[in-house]
Amino acid sequence: MKKKLEEGIDFYYNGDGLMVLTAKFHLERGHCCGNGCKHCPYNYENVPEPKKTKLLNDRQKQG
Repeated sequence: MKKKLEEGIDFYYNGDGLMVLTAKFHLERGHCCGNGCKHCPYNYENVPEPKKTKLLNDRQKQG
């Protein structure tokens, strides 16, 4: 049975009104989905190149 997502814990809405999944959600899911999610705790391991490298570089710049 799927767990109901909780706003502020599993996701939030960004300034554009889009749902953004949190790192907590991703950790509970247990793997990288390959979509390049903002809070991916798996270093985008399933994201294809060259997008993966761009995302990792952008994350590093943000500190």
